[in-house]
This record gives sequence, structure tokens and C-alpha cells, in this order.
Amino acid sequence: MHTTEIEVETGDREVVHDLTDACRRFVADAGARDGLLHVWVPHATAGLAIIETGAGSDDDLLKALRELLPADGRWRHRHGSPGHGRDHVLPAFVPPYASIPVVAGELALGTWQSICLVDTNVDNPVRKVRFSFLAG
Repeated sequence: MHTTEIEVETGDREVVHDLTDACRRFVADAGARDGLLHVWVPHATAGLAIIETGAGSDDDLLKALRELLPADGRWRHRHGSPGHGRDHVLPAFVPPYASIPVVAGELALGTWQSICLVDTNVDNPVRKVRFSFLAG
């Protein structure tokens, strides 16, 4: 298995950060042909989504998460910024992993699909993301 970990600066705001180019570079650097790219976020307050970006869907996702998981005082998990408990619930809805087929050295994504880090935790400005290639 070929694997590496990168750091992504997400700053102090909610973000959908496109990882697709980093995934493509990893697959190319690994000399991958056919198999699976597994992407993992080792955090309790972030997740991964396969979503269209740049046409408003990324902003729509953040809006939907704010409506579904409001940053208010309802959460039992209380530390950090107000409403931070909702960030610990996020991975139940946006999981911290994704597996993408690699065929002939290319990610087998649909035309508008991107691999994105979803981070609503404004208290953690830097995230780790692990890429692993499993040859088929």
C-alpha cells in the first residue's frame, strides 16, 4: 500500500476544500494504475464529501449543515467556540473517509464530482488528510 499524509489549512471559517488535484497528484506520484484511492481525515470534527464545487453546491452544503446542525447551545459536548458540539456530530452525516476507484491511473470520478474536505470547526485551522492507494 502506498500512503502519505498532507496538511490542509482551513482557517477560521467553515469550508468545503477541494482535494481533487491533491488526490490526482498522489495517484500519479504513486504510479497507480488500477485499484482504490482511500482518503481519510483523522479528525473527530471533519469529513469528506464527493460533491460538485464552484457552481454553488459547496456553499449549499455548508448552508444545509448550518440548518441541520446549528451552532448554538443545544449540544452536550461543550468546549471551544459556541455550538462546537455540532462539529462533533458532523462526521455522522459527512463521513471522515471516501474510496474512489482508480482506472488506468485516473480517478474514476463523474464529470462534476470533486473530492472535498468538509470542515465546520472554526477552532482547528489545520487539518490532516491521508491518501492511501490500494492496488487492484
